[in-house]
Amino acid sequence: MTIVMDKKVTISSLAFCLSVLPIALGLRAAKPRQIILLRDGFALTGIDGKLVIHDSNKDNPKMSLDRWFFELDSDLSDGRYLVKAGASLELLPSSVLERMIADANNNPGTSYRLGGRVTRYRDKNFIFPTYFLPLAKTKKPKLSTSQKSPQQEGPPKINEPNDVLTIPKELIDKLPDRKKTIDHTIRPENSEEIKTEPGPKTKSRKKQDSILADRIGFIRNKEPRIESTWRKVSFVLDAIGRTEGKMSLHVLPCQALEQAQRRQSAALDTLRFKIAGIVTKFKGKRYLLLQRATRLYSHGNFPE
Repeated sequence: MTIVMDKKVTISSLAFCLSVLPIALGLRAAKPRQIILLRDGFALTGIDGKLVIHDSNKDNPKMSLDRWFFELDSDLSDGRYLVKAGASLELLPSSVLERMIADANNNPGTSYRLGGRVTRYRDKNFIFPTYFLPLAKTKKPKLSTSQKSPQQEGPPKINEPNDVLTIPKELIDKLPDRKKTIDHTIRPENSEEIKTEPGPKTKSRKKQDSILADRIGFIRNKEPRIESTWRKVSFVLDAIGRTEGKMSLHVLPCQALEQAQRRQSAALDTLRFKIAGIVTKFKGKRYLLLQRATRLYSHGNFPE
């Protein structure tokens, strides 16, 4: 009798373990995977790559907006996360991107050295460009027999006058920007670093981005779901009872926008935000890159 009871207990224990195991594995599999991205606000001081276009009409016929990407020639890291060479990051609309597209149309196949700021929005990285430098490949001159270096003529002489000090190849490969210095030069005629002085015989100044600080307004979303695309989001400046018209700006994707949207989605009423950011223009439309978005509490003294 005792043996039969032991068998029943053992079978019951095995059955319980087998029933619980799939549930435990399922819960473990359902745990969302943490996505590691470049941090929002990471500054790009000069990375080389190519400007490529992605035609959105192929994926969604209803969208007629082309998306521009920057294909990296080398690895990019912020000290925590690494983006491999060959990867592409989407470029945000800006006045710099508009000039960059014009330069690429006039000089197909040109590589660029890009500076800007990395943004993060809904598990994806973007680049807000602030300047670019067109690069041109340089041809290495052929050395004549009389111009050959001592390394090509034979092993260097040691412990003799005028001997040659050589650097090991392993150390040369570790030198920063070695490939950039040797293989590319900046094409100055279209360089973004060229400054033009005002005057009757000089070119007009390029349009510069402006700063919008301590302005109050609302974040409007044509699609109320938080999963909607950032291209449907705009910031409307509040006149606070004044008769002047309300100005609307398209908001670029960044962490400040995502946080403001989450606050808005958790609230029953429309929230007011005091914002600071960069205003830029792309193909006739004005865009806003948020630097800060702080919720304002009206205390009943602001009109709805």
